[in-house]
Amino acid sequence: MTFTNEYPGMPVKISELDSENREFYSYCAKHDLHLQRCDDCDLLRYPATTACPFCSSPKATWTPVEGKGTLYSYGEIHHAIQPAFRKHTPYLLLLVELDSQRGKPDQFDGLRMTANLATADGDLATPEMVKQVGIGTRLRIVYKDVDENVSIPLFTIDEEADQPSKPWRYAIE
Repeated sequence: MTFTNEYPGMPVKISELDSENREFYSYCAKHDLHLQRCDDCDLLRYPATTACPFCSSPKATWTPVEGKGTLYSYGEIHHAIQPAFRKHTPYLLLLVELDSQRGKPDQFDGLRMTANLATADGDLATPEMVKQVGIGTRLRIVYKDVDENVSIPLFTIDEEADQPSKPWRYAIE
């Protein structure tokens, strides 16, 4: 069955043929981060795919992963193209390097996830929170429930982690 819903005000559709993403989001619905680990080269990968991007093996096992990491890069959106996001500007699209596989397979190809910055409750971050985040900020995963089948993985500032005194930010102000 195809999953269809919306978040926040935009359609979310996961086809019944998209088994990798259905599996990923079914774990997220339980607020549990699982990623595919290649059975041949033992590397984790994101996003979910039908074959390993490192060795091309089609064999993988879903593996629990701690959803903590460091902000590797980001985009700060001030002009939302999608009407549903306009009331949330500015918002951040994050590229987070997860601790689970830091530096593997090499320093340039770490395990990284994309997501939006959110509050601890899973709501899109406030403008004040957006200003606190920069390259090097420590983040942890949170989830925003869409329904009982899907939750959207997001990241929030990890209040328990040591944070850089002044994370690097693009000069836009």
